[in-house]
Amino acid sequence: MNLFDVYSLWNIEPVRAKGCKVWDKDGTEYLDFYGGHAVISIGHSHPVYVKAIQDQVEKIGFYSNSVLNSLQTKLAEKLGEQSGYPDYSLFLCNSGAEANENALKLASFHTGKKRIVAFRESFHGRTSGAVAITDNPSINSPFNTGHEVVFVPLNDIDAVTKELEKGDIAAVIIEGIQGVSGIFVPENEFLQQLEIVCKKHDVVLILDEIQSGYGRTGKFFSHQYAGIKPDIISMAKGMGNGFPIGGILISPKFEAKKGMLGTTFGGNHLACSAAIAVLDVMKDESLIKNAAKMGDYLKNELSKCHATKEIRGLGLMLGVDLKPEFADLRNKLLFESHIFTGGAKNNVMRLLPPLSISKEEVDIFIEELKKKVEIRK
Repeated sequence: MNLFDVYSLWNIEPVRAKGCKVWDKDGTEYLDFYGGHAVISIGHSHPVYVKAIQDQVEKIGFYSNSVLNSLQTKLAEKLGEQSGYPDYSLFLCNSGAEANENALKLASFHTGKKRIVAFRESFHGRTSGAVAITDNPSINSPFNTGHEVVFVPLNDIDAVTKELEKGDIAAVIIEGIQGVSGIFVPENEFLQQLEIVCKKHDVVLILDEIQSGYGRTGKFFSHQYAGIKPDIISMAKGMGNGFPIGGILISPKFEAKKGMLGTTFGGNHLACSAAIAVLDVMKDESLIKNAAKMGDYLKNELSKCHATKEIRGLGLMLGVDLKPEFADLRNKLLFESHIFTGGAKNNVMRLLPPLSISKEEVDIFIEELKKKVEIRK
């Protein structure tokens, strides 16, 4: 049997990782400035994280959600405290796409409506509802396009208001920072106006913090820069540092009913142990503060590089908009300097290193970047 060939793959096979470094099967060392799509939050193979999973699997790795699991309660308490949402409820699932599916479902239950407002260039996942609210027709099958979704421009409050005034909108969903499209940050004033107009029309406001959450931007959630409180917040990626887990934070205004949401694997013992370890390390090592500090330093150093047109983002979620003649810079960094970075649309290099990245490691990246750029002068 062969694998279903849907991924474009680099000819690199990582077999070991520690902190912000990865080693391939040939022993070549790489600096990780991408964290596997922003998944690695506290660093690869953190000893606290490894021990938590090892200790838990020796006890019990899984049982269903038909029995008590106190690890879920422990995770909810820690997450509520550290995120600033102690009065919200937590529903656990397995991925970001699942988190958004459940957010949309809950919003529709609550309002009795089904039409959704999303934003142009958005990405929310690849399951049925999540891909329907993703603005990329190439990954939408005919089956997915049956959902009622309208896409409006980012930061255009008039376009949102026009749709909400029609009275048939269940929810507005927006990324804390648009990642796949090239790191575009919603304006604070726009988010504040969005919160107001959603409340006015009794529309659920969903913040997709799957990539931009969990301390990556220098706050626990990126929307906290705007001082707003969404009705539902979706999470995943950095939540488990590589162990599959996702979830939604749910406002107290929603009433839970038995059976309205459910999952087999969501909130299992191993996933909760991994997520608890992540929160403990983030707190003990002040990683959110480090993300803000290193992000500012990285942004400042990048601004001195003549290969860049624009640098966007917050904390350690940055998009480097490269001039066309430097379109191959990511490959040069990977294959010649052994540094992983991410890509996005239109020659944008995405930088999403672990939140534990050090100044010394940032300096290595900057130095290698300068070398590649200077060669081209």
